[in-house]
Amino acid sequence: MITKIHKLQFITPNFDHPEDYLQAIRQYCEAGGRWVQLRMKDFPKPVILKTAFNAKEICERYDCKLIINDHPEIAFKIGATGVHVGKEDKAVYDIRERYGNKLVIGATANTYEDIMEVAKEADYIGLGPYRFTTTKKNLSPTLENTGYQRVMDRLKLKHPYLPVIAIGGILQEDLSSLKETGIYGVAVSGLLHQSKVPDQLIKKILNTFDYVDYCQ
Repeated sequence: MITKIHKLQFITPNFDHPEDYLQAIRQYCEAGGRWVQLRMKDFPKPVILKTAFNAKEICERYDCKLIINDHPEIAFKIGATGVHVGKEDKAVYDIRERYGNKLVIGATANTYEDIMEVAKEADYIGLGPYRFTTTKKNLSPTLENTGYQRVMDRLKLKHPYLPVIAIGGILQEDLSSLKETGIYGVAVSGLLHQSKVPDQLIKKILNTFDYVDYCQ
């Protein structure tokens, strides 16, 4: 599987009902979004499987890539593009060994050392959090701009082409300073879901990070 990692990943916020996840994905796709991660932390696996299957149908209508949080077996079963796992989830090495290149694999990292542990097997890194966010429990230390710059400066010597996505509490005004650190793109949740003009915001984010590509 050769899949270009998108510059913008929308991560579904925390909801109480599966239909709310589908509605959020549908709205994101209608606004022009083309890469989404279904993240349902507190639901039983059968509910996640059913929701993921329905989410895949929505994404196919809009040519949007679907990533499943935490569950590679669900991602593979429904034909999703990939899976994203946290530091405490299934090992990236084990997922790669089992599924080969049939799934894009994203891995969460908080430090340069975290990235080095998974750099050979992961297709992209979700590095964060940028700042405090209520979307995720058991949050790692926040990085802010100085933390990202420190990690990216070291990483470009070892893995200059590994896509690193900034994640965690990112606001619109953070985009310009984040791009200067060499970050590949961003993953956002509430910023997009709460936007009254998500189509404009999506374009702004993509334009910001496409510009980075052009300059490098």
